[in-house]
Amino acid sequence: MLGSALLFSVMGVCVKLASLRYGAGEVVLYRSLVGALLILMLVRLRGGQLGTTLPGMHFWRALTGTTALCLWFYSLGGLPLATSMTLNYMSSVWMALFLIGGSVMFGAARVDGRLVAAVLAGFVGVALVLRPTIELQQTWPALAGILSGVVAALAYLQVTSLGRAGEPEYRIVFYFSLGGVVAGAALTLLAGASTHSTVGVALLIAIGLLATAAQMMMTRAFAIGRVLSNAALQYLGIVFASLFGLLLFDEAITLWTVAGAVLIMGAGLAATLVRTRTPSAMKDAQQSVPGEI
Repeated sequence: MLGSALLFSVMGVCVKLASLRYGAGEVVLYRSLVGALLILMLVRLRGGQLGTTLPGMHFWRALTGTTALCLWFYSLGGLPLATSMTLNYMSSVWMALFLIGGSVMFGAARVDGRLVAAVLAGFVGVALVLRPTIELQQTWPALAGILSGVVAALAYLQVTSLGRAGEPEYRIVFYFSLGGVVAGAALTLLAGASTHSTVGVALLIAIGLLATAAQMMMTRAFAIGRVLSNAALQYLGIVFASLFGLLLFDEAITLWTVAGAVLIMGAGLAATLVRTRTPSAMKDAQQSVPGEI
């Protein structure tokens, strides 16, 4: 999980650099294309079947996951690296909010006050993170970053449902990658393709390789480790992103940003702890874990 957090942060650096040359749709296209090709190679080498009996579930997972990915990549191009990463990691807090809404809708006896506190703390953290950094031209990237966390939470619920239905991880990631190829190609056609350069191509390939390797490491970590420990280690991605932003992009780390990030990390860990220890009818929501989309 530590390696996964580091690789995702390095991928964020590459996305931020690539955004100077390419639109978000193009980055999603090539990131997804590299991932799909790698999974095809792994299936050929290790065996496995890519055919599925759950095309509808894969469609909704690909739709939500790709949407969240596009929004996140767009926000990376317009916000400081650590700010964008922090907003994306709000997904676990949004999942807690969905759990609260589900409890109300399904007539639960009471709403867990700990989840309510975690959600409120997460929102305060977002306000602190955005307060010192957002300028007028950063409004849309900031909104995209917040929305990426919301949609990512929906994507995680879809992933959990597919896993409970018996779909292996490589098949879930493969169809998600195919969805990214289709969506990225459509956005590229609408916006127009950019001119390639040696540096640009290297960045696009690096994004795909880093994302796929990090996702495999994360999947392995959650398969053999404890959910809460993994979630705690995963939030080190925000720390790595802050350091990269400071060293590579001269992005200042303010006290407000640190306080907001700590609140969001604490809220996410608290929400994860409550979801894993509290029985509920919404089993899928409880067993979902934050992670790269």
